[in-house]
Amino acid sequence: MTKTSATTSSAPHPFAGKRIGVVMGGLSSERAVSLNSGAGVLAGLQERGYDAVGIDWQQGMSLADALAAQRIEVVWNALHGTYGEDGAVQGLLRCLGIPSTGSGILASALAMDKIMSKRIFDSNGIPTPKWTVLSETADDAEIADALASFTYPLVVKPAYEGSSVGLTIVQSPTELRPAIALARRHQGPPLIEAFLPGAELTVAILGERALGSCEIRPATGLYDYEAKYQRSDTQYLVPPEVAPAIVAAASAIALRTHQALGCTGYSRVDLRLDAAGAPFVLEVNTLPGMTKTSLIPKIAKAAGMDYPSLCEAILATAT
Repeated sequence: MTKTSATTSSAPHPFAGKRIGVVMGGLSSERAVSLNSGAGVLAGLQERGYDAVGIDWQQGMSLADALAAQRIEVVWNALHGTYGEDGAVQGLLRCLGIPSTGSGILASALAMDKIMSKRIFDSNGIPTPKWTVLSETADDAEIADALASFTYPLVVKPAYEGSSVGLTIVQSPTELRPAIALARRHQGPPLIEAFLPGAELTVAILGERALGSCEIRPATGLYDYEAKYQRSDTQYLVPPEVAPAIVAAASAIALRTHQALGCTGYSRVDLRLDAAGAPFVLEVNTLPGMTKTSLIPKIAKAAGMDYPSLCEAILATAT
């Protein structure tokens, strides 16, 4: 398959000749993954000949000062999680007048907040698993009332985290309390969803089109942080081994979800199929991972786009 590159067009790249800052690390629980993503992006951009430098944003460090010291003109945002992906850094960069990759302030905040995302999905008719949210102080009686219409298994996760941090699949009532306690150790109140038994899919959005999709088969049955970043036996099927009509439906729903949240540039939309094969949206990642094992690069490769070309194409979407 012919490789796709953002430079194959006769038009110059919009940020050719600019000093690019690949911002990575950050202050969230996903710092290690972000450093890995950022290192890959930095190498990819440098391979393409860009004047790109890495900026490891750490606790106690002024990101604004670091950007000024490096004379950064455009940011390739490789941060993940709280502060980097939730609209905070996006607001800072807007104030500084520095274009950056990824979605803007509002879309980033909405996508990071799983409760607000669910409300947007529901209001736009986007299928998503049945859900409820628990208060930080909910007692046993309140939890029982909130879950009265649910059946097991359930999914419990913190509302403001990414990379499946703090996520548990709860098979029975005896497992519920520990799962809620785990979710409460992370950002946001516990969000509870109905568990869907079908395949797990993810769709990559680049610009205003679905670039492709991937089916995920974790060996443990749970696509959590360990399955994503610490195991070698998770299977990634590109294209998915489900019916083409289902893949097409998932891709269409993913693009509609990206647009409903107001996302721009690129994103990754995670979905799961119910027992009948119908796709339901779980969440939208506005700054998806860019490590060697991440899903966007796998999907791009299947679409004929090598890793440096993908980094360059995403750079072109910076606003």
